Amino acid sequence: MKTLRSTPALAALATVLAVASAGVIGADGPPPPRAAVAAPTAAACAGKPTVVLVHGAWAGTSSWNGVTDRLLREGYVVRAFANPLRGLTGDAADLAAFLKTIDGPIVLVGHSYGGSVITNAAAGNPAVRQLVYVDAAAPAIGETTAQLSGATSALGAQPGTLYDQVPYAGAPSGDAELYLKQPVFLQSFGQDLPKPVAMTLWAGQRPATMRAFTTPSKAAAWQAIPSWYVIGTADKIITPESQQAMARRANAKILQVPGGSHLTLVSHPAPVTGQILAAVHAACPSS
Repeated sequence: MKTLRSTPALAALATVLAVASAGVIGADGPPPPRAAVAAPTAAACAGKPTVVLVHGAWAGTSSWNGVTDRLLREGYVVRAFANPLRGLTGDAADLAAFLKTIDGPIVLVGHSYGGSVITNAAAGNPAVRQLVYVDAAAPAIGETTAQLSGATSALGAQPGTLYDQVPYAGAPSGDAELYLKQPVFLQSFGQDLPKPVAMTLWAGQRPATMRAFTTPSKAAAWQAIPSWYVIGTADKIITPESQQAMARRANAKILQVPGGSHLTLVSHPAPVTGQILAAVHAACPSS
């Protein structure tokens, strides 16, 4: 794997991450007004909602296995969407198209960068009844995922210490796929996992492009759709402080997982599943 080269795009990404919390989220101000959301009707909730799980950067659909197993045992239909991780606009469009293939109500769950994707893909889709953010970004319109990592995020370090850079076919000028270096993955991404588990996940990580983190959000579905949050209190990628601020402005119901890393969906699947089920029952009480 190639060593990261310094490029204008990478320098810009590093600058954004280094000043991530500089006034981006108005944590102390009032949340933006929420659009009215119709209560679920009996007909619309005749069956159980489908739970759609969206992974983030440096993970994959298998990162949801512990959650998926529990939801299946509860009798829910679960779909784990293969997030392309190529750019927020395109990734959200792909997810939006996928959601249209699902009949009935949906509870949409996003981890990490997947939170930005669900924030855009759910906008205007009345089938999406609840949003659940798991150690995730929930951008407002115009914000990028990189801006929401938080002032003390491990991603604020120099890019050369964080990533291995790999070109990809058809990449816009200056873009590349970024793989987390092994020490960063073990010490800051999944530090609460047993080392053999973390090593396996690092080996199989899905890279994300630089533009996935730097594309401004075009929608903020949490303004109109009730939201829930799971926050690992030891998250070093998107800091708990940043997540708390995003959750407050979305009027989200918050569950904190003590000691949880950025991979609480893997290390603590039980409380993550519990929060998803709470969202499911809120969407369709009879389910």
